[in-house]
Amino acid sequence: MQAYDALIFDNDGVLTTPTDHDTLERAIATAFDSVGVADPPQDHLETLISPTVDSLHEIARTHAVEPDELWNARERAAIEAQLEAIRAGEKHLYDDVAAVESLSIPRAIVSNNQHETIGNIVEHFELHDFEPWIGREPTLEGIRRKKPRPYYLDRAVERLGAANPLYVGDSRVDVAAANAVGIDAAFVRREHRRGYELEDVPAHEIDSLTELDRLVAD
Repeated sequence: MQAYDALIFDNDGVLTTPTDHDTLERAIATAFDSVGVADPPQDHLETLISPTVDSLHEIARTHAVEPDELWNARERAAIEAQLEAIRAGEKHLYDDVAAVESLSIPRAIVSNNQHETIGNIVEHFELHDFEPWIGREPTLEGIRRKKPRPYYLDRAVERLGAANPLYVGDSRVDVAAANAVGIDAAFVRREHRRGYELEDVPAHEIDSLTELDRLVAD
């Protein structure tokens, strides 16, 4: 098999710890408040953590607000809340990310988190060797394009000019996105993924990013 010529990483749960669920819920409650909706139902808060366009439209219609207005408020609040968590040390880099820095092949990031949030992470943790870094647009189109759709991962592969990249992720959608692009996936089974079942079998399953040197060497 041809050697991997680039590594592309998901962010949350791979490079940095996942954003705390309560942090996102509070951000979404703030977003609702900013568009004039007080005390939204709990299921609406949960849905807006990762909605489809249809579910967003349904919730917006229920509260008589424009979907774009609600989503823009949600995204801005989530970006600001995550930046606060990063600065406070609540959302932090995994220790084994240091092992990736010694690898000689190009590295990139593709995440379903907002592009601005990924930029904040790259800046705060000085991940400047990860290029390109791509998050989704904070728009309804960004919802449609997020993984498992291959849109953002395709863009990264093209910008890298890679012939055989490896996508490193921690979720079903990461493996599915890699399959959709036609590249291998490495699934990182971190502590928060113990017992997590995959629908598709990845090319590799690892417990730590320190194992990537072996995969690259192979």
